[in-house]
Amino acid sequence: MFKTRITEMFGIEYPIIAGPMAGISHAEVVSAVSNAGGLGIIVATTFPTPKDLQEEIKKTRSMTDKPFGVNITMLPSFRSVSYEEYITAAVEAGVGIIETSGRSPEPYIKLLKDAGVKTMHRATRTRDIKTAERAGVDAVTILGTEAAGHPGQEEVGSLVRIPAAVDAVKVPVIAGGGIADARGFVAALALGAEGILMGTRFMASKESPTHQNIKKWLTELTEADTILIQKSIKNASRVVRTPHTEKVLEAENRGASLEELRPLISGERGREAYETGDFSRASITVGQAVGLIHDIPSIKEIIDNIIAEARPIMQRLQRMGVGG
Repeated sequence: MFKTRITEMFGIEYPIIAGPMAGISHAEVVSAVSNAGGLGIIVATTFPTPKDLQEEIKKTRSMTDKPFGVNITMLPSFRSVSYEEYITAAVEAGVGIIETSGRSPEPYIKLLKDAGVKTMHRATRTRDIKTAERAGVDAVTILGTEAAGHPGQEEVGSLVRIPAAVDAVKVPVIAGGGIADARGFVAALALGAEGILMGTRFMASKESPTHQNIKKWLTELTEADTILIQKSIKNASRVVRTPHTEKVLEAENRGASLEELRPLISGERGREAYETGDFSRASITVGQAVGLIHDIPSIKEIIDNIIAEARPIMQRLQRMGVGG
């Protein structure tokens, strides 16, 4: 029922992709998504070296015989390893799907195409996915401002972002931001997307390595419990509103420099919180879809429920005269 160019391109059963989550998208989560019919994605830069990435790829392959991908987020970094080294490591390990984000993938497209890799690029602006299409990617992902992580500076919602992206490019579009259930899945398809990207929903799953205290906390939040920080350094991030993240925002509003902000927004704080369950000193990245999450099921249950509940939604629309 849900065959799209995305399912055909990546060889997956359902057009559901797990948003790459640093510190969370390890083999257990990635393989569970792929085994359930979606596409799991490893975050390359979670791992200190390309060799560590290859070990995680090997582990994931031992847990699933289904397709999965690797994300390369090309943002400014203080690490000594280049992005090309991570890409090369993934290709050498036999990964057939690479997602890029952060900046144009153009410098690496030939390398990926020569290796027979399918490519997708994730961005937050229409002009950026057009650039990626010109560079030669096979698919693009557009994020609305509702999304977790880095949803861009412009604060345009998915209801506008998705059809604008579909109108702008010929390659298939994957939609992210504000999607956590069958209603969002069907809505994204209705807007012209051929797949969806979900992160926050998978963060609150049994397989997620996030501490149980944080998972439980997420189920108690509402759609109004997130804020955007880091806009002042042009790296907007949607996080849970807490005294800590309000402190970050206050610092930005008074003109704090990157040097002042860096200790407060360190990714190491988030990783510690995921492990210990103490989120009082960390920025916990979630999307506004957190307000739709009220339980902690398995990843297979999440995907199965989306597909099962999508069918009656579509049947209801048909009874209303939509689609004849």
